[in-house]
Amino acid sequence: SGNYYNQGEIRKKELEQSCCVLGIPASDVTVIDHRDLPDDPAVEWDTELLATLVLEHIEAKNINLVVTFDAGGVSGHANHVSLHAAVRYNVCTLLWVPPRGCHVLVLESVNLFRKYISFLDVLISCLLPRDALFILTEEETEQAKRAMRCHRSQLLWFRHLYLLFSRYLVVNSLRLL
Repeated sequence: SGNYYNQGEIRKKELEQSCCVLGIPASDVTVIDHRDLPDDPAVEWDTELLATLVLEHIEAKNINLVVTFDAGGVSGHANHVSLHAAVRYNVCTLLWVPPRGCHVLVLESVNLFRKYISFLDVLISCLLPRDALFILTEEETEQAKRAMRCHRSQLLWFRHLYLLFSRYLVVNSLRLL
């Protein structure tokens, strides 16, 4: 629920506002508030527990595309890494029979230089192997920035730099899992 600084309720509202900016209705937003899955960058979540919760959500919402972090979690955040491990666990075990046509894409973590060269990374991303490449239009980039700004409680100084320079607001390369 994003309660690392005891701001869980604020962050839930910010998430709903952000999703609204992106055209995602609040009814499609699920916030998991589980005592064994604390929002804490130092805590590695239980893979099987998280895998079960993710699978339940996929089945309940009849989801046909899952996009998750890679093993590096883009920022190295332990919770992001745990989410990748849980999705990978689902895909790589016999427990998960994906809904018909469901695919899993993994967002590629890039080195610090590429992470902060914004649109200049488009050329590099086009030249490197990947299964999917999303290049946002200027309008889509502005929409993504508006959505990020909804998370006021998390907009520390370094996230403002992220909004200015991050390649993830312009280009995203992904691989099938």
